[in-house]
Amino acid sequence: MAKLTSRSEDYSKWYNELVVKADLAENSGVRGSMVIKPYGYAIWEKMRDEMDRKFKETGHVNAYFPLFIPKSLFEAEEKNAEGFAKECAVVTHYRLKTDPDNPHKLIVDPDAKLEEELIVRPTSEAIIWNTYKSWIQSYRDLPILINQWANVVRWEMRTRLFLRTSEFLWQEGHTAHATKDEAIEEAEKMNKVYADFAENFMAMPVVQGLKTPSERFAGADETYCIEALMQDGKALQAGTSHYLGQNFAKAFDVKFTNKEGKIEHAWATSWGTSTRLMGALIMTHSDDFGLVLPPTLAPIQVVIVPIFKGEEQLNQISEVAMDIQTKLRAKGISVKFDNDTQNKPGWKFAEYELKGVPVRIAIGPKDLENKSVEIARRDNLTKETHSLEGLDSYIDELLKTIQKDLYTKALSFRKENMTKVDTYEEFKKVLEEKGGFIYAHWDGTAEEEEQIKEETKATIRCIPLDDDTEEGVSLVSGKPSKRRVLFAKAY
Repeated sequence: MAKLTSRSEDYSKWYNELVVKADLAENSGVRGSMVIKPYGYAIWEKMRDEMDRKFKETGHVNAYFPLFIPKSLFEAEEKNAEGFAKECAVVTHYRLKTDPDNPHKLIVDPDAKLEEELIVRPTSEAIIWNTYKSWIQSYRDLPILINQWANVVRWEMRTRLFLRTSEFLWQEGHTAHATKDEAIEEAEKMNKVYADFAENFMAMPVVQGLKTPSERFAGADETYCIEALMQDGKALQAGTSHYLGQNFAKAFDVKFTNKEGKIEHAWATSWGTSTRLMGALIMTHSDDFGLVLPPTLAPIQVVIVPIFKGEEQLNQISEVAMDIQTKLRAKGISVKFDNDTQNKPGWKFAEYELKGVPVRIAIGPKDLENKSVEIARRDNLTKETHSLEGLDSYIDELLKTIQKDLYTKALSFRKENMTKVDTYEEFKKVLEEKGGFIYAHWDGTAEEEEQIKEETKATIRCIPLDDDTEEGVSLVSGKPSKRRVLFAKAY
């Protein structure tokens, strides 16, 4: 098995190789789109199922809306339309026909032109709020708390598996409320749900914050976000939650009678995460040997590899291995007993290491004699011997320990790569030599934000929600600043 390029040698190449060699995804026959392979999809399913559970716990229900959006609807909310215009795929015709000059070739039938062009869904606010118009008449119809699991298309010129593809999978929540306060509370709540998922399920620490006006979602009054730091010192936006005010309700004339009998427009939110989380997961934990998966996201949490010569030894080991497997499964742990005879144990060790299986148990003839097994942890590559007695309980606790240790390691990395600076010169130096998150003062203007972005490629990732105010002066203009914001280069 060919080794991966090391992270220190070429981080981008390491990432691309890992995604392919670990059987997560591959490029497809459609430019810019990917095939998510079964192992990668199994991880996404675990993400999806946990988020879906959290959404339903907070009162949301799932629905599905059309992939195609009439252009006139898409244009209704001007800021949203303008924000996504350059990324839209557009359907203009509905039929092909045989080329008269070449019977083996199909061409677009010019007589099958659509009366109105259709936008292939880049986001669903337009089609959903057009639908909500017929659902909402009274305050009694509110709130509407809907989530959709779907695919979206945003035409990208430069693509990268999971991180940026022309088509990707995601969930998008779309809610309607009777008051401004309820809508803001919803947007803040869902951002916290994302943060909880990232930290307690993905073992990935995040900073919760607000986007600056120039970085907000098109059509939003406020955008909340969670920002994570990858091992190469770049930030990755892992989820966003938008307070949309009454912008979409006004665009689609969604009105209701409030408790006082007055007519007003509904208040809205939308929020989403995508398969980009797969990229975040890979770049937060993995190493030069392959994937490192938190036990909560591992399709296989424990693999048992027999070491044997001949069928008799395999049969003896299998009896013990099957007993271990049964006991672990009874504790809700996913286990694979790899008794395949085509590949040697060394190959299997490398394969499961590459695929990030959290715990590997090896059993050989000597282990049978000693009534013990060898346990290897994927996260720190350590090995130990443990008795068969109480093994299931030990593994159960070990998986919890690995989950905690991965979060602690990622949090320590973030702390080590989070720097406060007070001057623009210091800012540039840290960005060039160290990278990571940089806390610095900003004067609140789009002009300074854009100048820093153009000169350094760093952007304001967010205005952190949990930081205290701190008087200072901004990096470029020297104007007074009441708080620091979070800068970084980003994916």
